[in-house]
Amino acid sequence: MRRPALALVAALCLPAPAHAQTAEDRARAAAAAAREKSADSDAILENYVTPGLAGQTISTVDSSKTFTPNLACQKTATLLELLAQPNATGDIGTLRISRDRDLDGSFDEALTLPVPASGICANGIISCTPGSWDACRFFRWDTSASGSLKLSEVELTDLAGCYCVNNSCGSNLVWGNMASVLKDLGGGVVGALTNADARVGIAQASIDGPVIRYTGAQTTACAAQPQIGATAYKAHPNAIAGDAYAAAQASSVFQALSASSTGAGTSQVSRNCTITRQITQEEITADKIIDRVSGGYATYASSADNLTFVMGSPADNSLSGGSCSIFDFHMTLRVKDVDRLQQVLLTRFGADDWAQIRVDGELVGSGPQSWTGTGLPPGKCEKKGAFYVYPGLDLTSRMTQSDHDIWLRVAVADGGEAYASIEAKVDAGCKTTEQLVDTCGAYASIDTCRLQDEVVDGVTSFRNGVNTGLSPLPQTRLFGTGICATQITRDFFLRERGYRCTVDLGQAAQPDLSRGAYIIDHSTET
Repeated sequence: MRRPALALVAALCLPAPAHAQTAEDRARAAAAAAREKSADSDAILENYVTPGLAGQTISTVDSSKTFTPNLACQKTATLLELLAQPNATGDIGTLRISRDRDLDGSFDEALTLPVPASGICANGIISCTPGSWDACRFFRWDTSASGSLKLSEVELTDLAGCYCVNNSCGSNLVWGNMASVLKDLGGGVVGALTNADARVGIAQASIDGPVIRYTGAQTTACAAQPQIGATAYKAHPNAIAGDAYAAAQASSVFQALSASSTGAGTSQVSRNCTITRQITQEEITADKIIDRVSGGYATYASSADNLTFVMGSPADNSLSGGSCSIFDFHMTLRVKDVDRLQQVLLTRFGADDWAQIRVDGELVGSGPQSWTGTGLPPGKCEKKGAFYVYPGLDLTSRMTQSDHDIWLRVAVADGGEAYASIEAKVDAGCKTTEQLVDTCGAYASIDTCRLQDEVVDGVTSFRNGVNTGLSPLPQTRLFGTGICATQITRDFFLRERGYRCTVDLGQAAQPDLSRGAYIIDHSTET
């Protein structure tokens, strides 16, 4: 009823044209006329609400027109009523829910919470030993196959936006934050009901002490509404003041206007920011640590953390050297993550007939006899057979984070072959990267800015500059996929903050009233 009434008042605030006055004069005259009939709740009751509910005539602001509205017909009924009362331990000992399943104006289902509520979540409750945070059980709002409301016992990870309300976390938390507690409890219940039956929608919510009532939308014609009827204000006109205040507190539009520089009468601006915890879980495979980027002829993975790189021409007599020829083979290994590279070994090399092996140009082995120069080997080229050695030479200290050239040089007479292998042992697995992205630091460091509102993982910890005393429980979330999927627990993942900052506007410009004057001059009654 309040929304139609407010829309009606807004529509009535259009006075008759006054072309002889200036724009400012016309604007002031319109404001004065509106204030005369709607300056306070008593004036609104006398001029609009009471006659509108009683079926009597209502006049426009300038009294030039009258009409008879119908404000009492509502296409809604009280869907849900929730009563919450804490006990001496701070737990919610009494939680009673009444529900009108068919929206016929009378409650036909009731649920009394069988356990005390020690904590509240966006979609359920936590019940512990009264006054403590021990032996906790976790419940989620749910519906049965018949559509009845119920609590289902679940794991903590199935709940979201949880916070503690009993004496183990602070004193008088429920009474001190009753409106927020009721909204969180009611929101979880309504979420379960609307998920089960998408035909039901919530038209409005109202709080009366420890009770929150939700009005559910109907798709039929106007229905009786005995609990929250539009005609209630006719019998109890003083109730509209309290209801107007409650509606204002729940209205984001009203709060935005009242918090603006004009509404507050001060030169202040609102700034919103977030502190976000960003966590990534990446699978680190062996080839992301060290890899063969060119040369060689194969890479073998004997396990997830072992790679073998091979090079040369191993087939028997695959090289034809005539009397004596030199053959060069190069393989480039790229070290991408030196911190995860545990060991690199030259495990085997050999040739038919002679071989040298170098790492980044430095000689590390030769055979079958010493061969240190870059020319032909010092002895007879033809050895009439192949040789192979297994040095197990540790190359780890040479494998810095860059590209490295492995050079196999062989001397062959007639037919021959060449081979070398390097084995790398790595720390393959999962890599967790975590950082806090703080866009609030600039505002927090400014003396003229103060924290106005803060929501931590869905739990309101600051409201209108006042600490609510509520704080979220540590949350556990799943990150990564496959073998790197892991659960990570942190105190918070997202802080949403609103700051109020005082600014120096200097010589503020005069307001432009021309648009308002144009609208007034060109408005017609319909």
